[in-house]
Amino acid sequence: MSEHTPRDLFARFQRNALAGEAGLDEEMLADNIVVEQPFARVGHRRIEGREKVVAMTRAGREALPIAFEEFRDVMIHETADPEVIIAEYQMVATMPGSGTRAQAAFVVVLRATGGRIVHWREYQDQAAIAEALA
Repeated sequence: MSEHTPRDLFARFQRNALAGEAGLDEEMLADNIVVEQPFARVGHRRIEGREKVVAMTRAGREALPIAFEEFRDVMIHETADPEVIIAEYQMVATMPGSGTRAQAAFVVVLRATGGRIVHWREYQDQAAIAEALA
């Protein structure tokens, strides 16, 4: 994998998610990646290591019975550190069975070193997600 910027890696995450795949694929991740989800349930708030992150994202994608349709209102903020971006966005999805469309807000702080993601901190609108899946 060539030297990808944090923006390149976020764009790849978007393409993967819209293609129905796990957003974070193995090739984009550093061996020592850390994924933090401060508002997730206990046991899922911090995952360390590429293998564990890949397993978590694949299992999460398989368990989530929705079709992501678009990323809306995407704003990417550069930081003083060229390895770090902050991405704000809405993910729009269709719920299976009902065909209802729903959206939820996300904020991601992404750090990439050597063309791979070393840290991904994600904040999700848990209430909107729970309501959409209910």
